[in-house]
Amino acid sequence: MHPDFIGSDEGGLPSPPGRETDNSVARMGQVVRLLPKHRDDYIALHEAVWPAVRTMISECNIKNYSIFERDGLLFAYFEYAGHDWNADNAKMMADPTTREWWKLTDPCQQPVHGHDGPRPWAQMTEVFHHD
Repeated sequence: MHPDFIGSDEGGLPSPPGRETDNSVARMGQVVRLLPKHRDDYIALHEAVWPAVRTMISECNIKNYSIFERDGLLFAYFEYAGHDWNADNAKMMADPTTREWWKLTDPCQQPVHGHDGPRPWAQMTEVFHHD
């Protein structure tokens, strides 16, 4: 688990849908390519995520966070349960430990076609959900 998708100095993600109008959890998905030559390193990093990185994820109101891998693609899913995405995003971006973590994980990733943000992860659009 890691917050590779949470912003950068140049800017973060847009506000999650529905956060301004209700108290529901915002479900978010993202995708990025995993460079084959770094696959083993990336997986090893995630087998022992730094405790401070895990703590920061929780402190920024990110819950139920998972990353899946298949055929060189990484898919991340998380739920945002906070009420101020911009503040939580800024907190994550400013955290020195998280930034050191990203220095290890970013070289393992390559943005997908159509990516338009400063971080390698591309936001996905939810097309179906069932509780």
